[in-house]
This record gives sequence, C-alpha cells and structure tokens, in this order.
Amino acid sequence: MAHTEDQPTRVTGDEAKRIKREALGIGDRRKHQGRAATAVKSRVKKPGTQQRVYRYRFYPTPSQAEQLEKTFGACRWVYNEGLALRSGAWEQYRVSVGFAESCRALTGWRQAPETSWLREVSSTVLQQALRHLDGAFTRFFKQSAKYPQRKKKHRSRDSATYVRTGFRWSEDPERPGTGLVTLAKQTTPLDVRWSRPLPTGVAPVKLSVTRDRAGRYFLAVLVEEYIAHLPTALLPGSREPKAVGIDLGLAALVTLDDGTKTDHPRLLRKYDKELARLQRGLHRKKKGSNNRGKARERIARLYALISDVRRAMLDQLTTHLVRENQVLVVEDLAVMNLLRPAVGKGRRRKARLNRSIIDAAWGELVRQLRYKCAWYGRTLVIVDRFFPSTRRCSDCHAKGPSLDVSVREWTCTECGAVHDRDVNAARNLRDEGMRLYRLVATTLPPGRMPPSVIKASELADVQLAA
Repeated sequence: MAHTEDQPTRVTGDEAKRIKREALGIGDRRKHQGRAATAVKSRVKKPGTQQRVYRYRFYPTPSQAEQLEKTFGACRWVYNEGLALRSGAWEQYRVSVGFAESCRALTGWRQAPETSWLREVSSTVLQQALRHLDGAFTRFFKQSAKYPQRKKKHRSRDSATYVRTGFRWSEDPERPGTGLVTLAKQTTPLDVRWSRPLPTGVAPVKLSVTRDRAGRYFLAVLVEEYIAHLPTALLPGSREPKAVGIDLGLAALVTLDDGTKTDHPRLLRKYDKELARLQRGLHRKKKGSNNRGKARERIARLYALISDVRRAMLDQLTTHLVRENQVLVVEDLAVMNLLRPAVGKGRRRKARLNRSIIDAAWGELVRQLRYKCAWYGRTLVIVDRFFPSTRRCSDCHAKGPSLDVSVREWTCTECGAVHDRDVNAARNLRDEGMRLYRLVATTLPPGRMPPSVIKASELADVQLAA
C-alpha cells in the first residue's frame, strides 16, 4: 500500500536513532557496542515438561504490604509511561520503539531526580511490566486483541511479576514442596499458606503477586513439572476412544450425550439481594469517605466469594470430564456476540439473559478443558459454531426448523423421535466431533497421538456436516 501525506513512512536508520536519543530521551546501547543487535529469546521449557501454576494466599506484614503497594504503583506507572512513549514516538515521529528501547528509557527514568522513587522497586519487576506491554502490542499487531489501554489505579488489578533474579526460594527439607519465598527489596520471607505442596525438588520459574479488590494477597508460582498422561479411556470391549459430547447452556450448565446434566449454580442470582443491599449502602456513603471505602470492600469480598465458588465448581467438573473420557467435544461459542447490548423492546429480559451468560462462565470452562487435555493426553474437539447441533435429529440426521430458546423438547418430523433439546445437541456434537477426530487421526504417522485441541475452523478442506 502506498503511503500518503497523511500517513508518512516509517523512520529508520540513523535518523531514528537520533530521534530516540534527542526527542524521546532513549539512550544508546552502551553494552556490547561492537556486537550486532539480536532478538530477545524467550525462555524454552525443558523437553517433556509442562508449565503449571500453583496459587497460594499469603499474609504480608505491614512493611511488606507497604513495599508491595509501592511495587504495584510503580509497575502501573511504568506500564503507562511505556505505552505513552511508544504511542507518542509513532504518532509524532513515525519511529517504532520496542522492548529494548523501553528498557533503556526505564534506566533513564530511574536515574531522573523527579522519578527516583522507582529505585525503591526491583528493576526486574519493572522490566516485566514493560514486557507485558510488549506482549499487548504483539497481540494487537496480530489482530487478536485491541490497542493497549492505560491502567487505572482503582480499575486495574494490582499485580507484579518476579523472575528468577527477583526472588529467593529455599525449600524446606522437612516439608518438601514448601519453603521460604523472599521477594526483591524485602528482607523477610512471605507468610505463605501452603494449601498443597509444589513438586519436590522443582524450583519456581516465575512468581506473580496479586491483590484483589477484597484486599487479599495471592502468590502464583509457575513451575515446570512432568505431568504423566492418564491411561487411555476406551469403550468397553473395543479399541475405540471414549468420547463425550458437551452441550453448554443456561437451563443446565452442562448436558452430556448420555443425558447427564449439571445444574447452573446461578451464583449471581443467589446473592442478588445481598449485592443489591450492599450497593444501596454504597451509594448512601459520601464519596471519598472511609465508610465508602469499607462499603466497597464488603462488595468486593462478596464478589470474591462468588468467583471462588464458581472457579472451584468448574475445576471439579472439568477434571471429572477429562479423567473419564478420551475425546471431549464442545461447540465453538461466540460468547461476545451473544452478549449484545440490551436495548429497545425486551431490554430487561436481554439484560437478565446477559447476566446469566456471564454467570455461566463458558469461556473459563473451555479454557480449563484446553489445558487439562494437554496435561493428561486427552483431545478436545471444538466443533464449528454454525454446525446445526440443536435442530438436527440425532437419530436420522434430518434437519428441522430453527427452535426458539423456550422450546426444550421437539419431535422429528421424519422419524418421529422425541428429543430433549440439550441431550440431542450433545449427541450431535459427539458424532461430529468423532468425525473430525478420525479425520485428523488418519493423517498422522503411526504411533503419533492426535493433538490436544482440534478446532474445526482451523482444519483445511473440512465440509460442515449436514
């Protein structure tokens, strides 16, 4: 595409270096001046291992909480400043600024008198904030995410990431898998509640410290460990893999092809009156007062309870499904399209529907199925979203008319079979998923396992089943 006057070409070479040095305040590379620039290599995990995150709650001392408060604020400030630097460099000078230049700018910020408070926080933690910003730009350029936005103090999650040079780990010999974790710029180890041990003899690769809206502190420990695949789940008396069709819905959260249904917990509806009471109390408080802050914290604690219960329920459900079946089939749902704005006639009903969809957390359920299938040697098949799983008869495969959401049972006009809406959809998903599974399995070399995820929209020359 030819560039116009409104869209000037990108500035490179010596002119770009001059602009970065003089206009943007980015210093030149002083280390290894005679060595050619090389791309930053990402850390590669050990062969045969899986990366796994263990999450623990910890209770900081007042001095540790004060230092973490500074760390969260510094990470947020560096992220926003790096975003302003990269955006301004392109908008004003048509110069691209990457991660390496941002790190050199960070060195200048730490040395400047007006921002010398950044030296109270570990430089590796601040570099990780810039790396997160670089990842956000990478996803934007790949068109998988929107343009990065500034972080706000009371809207964004407080978090900080520590790499191996930013913490000390000492394993307890009497209790393998537990130990002492001391963060950079701190002298005493954290009071971590080890709800379950880490893999014995495995050192953490990375730590992430977060604080939620309810004021709770959590430590996420990333380790690399060997996760043994589960034994292959086969149908009794055959060598066919055991498959299950999973229909996600609202009347029942999960419906399997054998008719088993898992009820929708509807946690937001369960705590709806309590949330409304707390929200009314919040609006009666004066803005900026301590009582308003206490009311906000009570609301945050209730939402944290809802999130914890939902996460635990989904974790148990997905673990059971993965352990019992070799092939799991779900539909590729466009959740964001389903959550269209509630406007016009029937907006209240649509608003309630949107609330139920959010409460169901379909995206989190599929996300857990993805990584657990990769861990335990299972296969998740994601059927195309346009596959007529609901309106197709699972007995004769005749396609019927479109069904309203209120229709829970229907009769096939071709064979006369009476179908439960969700069970019929789950059976159709299972059949279509196994068709895609065999299509991929037959193209693999002998002895090679199918991939952990098979997505219909990513397969070439696949015809949608009638």
